[in-house]
Amino acid sequence: MAERNFQLDSSQVKKAVQALQAFLKTKTTGDALFLDETQHISLLFTLWKVPQRAQTIRIPLPHGQRPDTEDVCLFTRDEPKMTSEQCQRFYKRLLEEKGVKNITEIIPYKMLKTEYKPFEAKRRLLGNFDLFLSDDRIRRLLPSHIGKHFYERKKEPLSVNLQSKNLARDIQRVIQGTSLKVTNKGCCCMARVAHSGMTAEEVTDNIEAAVQTIVAKLRMKGPLIKLIHVKSQTSVALPIYTSDLSHISVLEEMQAKARSARAEKNQKKKKTTKRVKKADAPAEGTEEKKNKAEEKEKEEEEEEIPQLVPIETPSKKPKLEKPPKKKQLQKAPKPAAVKKGAKPQGKLSKKAGKTDSKVKRKVK
Repeated sequence: MAERNFQLDSSQVKKAVQALQAFLKTKTTGDALFLDETQHISLLFTLWKVPQRAQTIRIPLPHGQRPDTEDVCLFTRDEPKMTSEQCQRFYKRLLEEKGVKNITEIIPYKMLKTEYKPFEAKRRLLGNFDLFLSDDRIRRLLPSHIGKHFYERKKEPLSVNLQSKNLARDIQRVIQGTSLKVTNKGCCCMARVAHSGMTAEEVTDNIEAAVQTIVAKLRMKGPLIKLIHVKSQTSVALPIYTSDLSHISVLEEMQAKARSARAEKNQKKKKTTKRVKKADAPAEGTEEKKNKAEEKEKEEEEEEIPQLVPIETPSKKPKLEKPPKKKQLQKAPKPAAVKKGAKPQGKLSKKAGKTDSKVKRKVK
């Protein structure tokens, strides 16, 4: 990596640790609970630039950074043809045979899905334990069941190979070691390294080991670390390392080189595109000529005089006339009733006509 010869001033680190421990002693009170007497001591790293990719670095420590009073929970897989209780007994025996004594509770996967399904049960589980381990065979199945609060409080389960021959050593390394999460959203990251109950020498040893592994495993180019601070949960951050200003010139040179490399790449791309265009120019010219000729033929065809054919306009369908309603035939009025003895009028008129004709003949 870029900073292989990175070294800390051990005397400066020891002074900072002693000052931190003295500050924590002044803050302790007689009413404090036994479980809360120890505080976490962490390293705060400030990088020169924001990493391009997120990364998780596991750091083995020479001295255990967790007190024996902390509770550890282990998630295991479900063994075939076994209930949850039988599975718990099986893994307790396995851990005892391998010499593992740091695990306080074992929860099979089936029990996690059923008994810890409610939100309140998950929150209670999160508060009851300080560290969570999981069988690497079910590690990918846990996020959908434990919830987001485990990840927000940085208590997500750490995977362990329960089929390992050196199971006690592997679990001890995971529990007493630490990890650094480098994100691509900022240039600061923190790792827990020790607790206030340790001696100053043990804390300095852990700090030096952690810094060496982080510098070796960081996936970045150029100068990496700008500042390193030591702090506890309630104290101010004390600086133990500050990089030289010469790194600024190195960064500027790297940025200038990157810019020049990008410019060269862009020029090469432009040249290649021009060459391709020149190579394809004759073919494109012939195709254009063919297209133009086809367009001219189409235009000539379109310019021909069309035949004078009457265009049939769509005739609207005549509305269906409703047939006129037949007038109801008026019934003839009934003739007035003729009295008895009275002659009908029709006969009288006939006789009158006969008398008139006779009179006319006589006159002649």
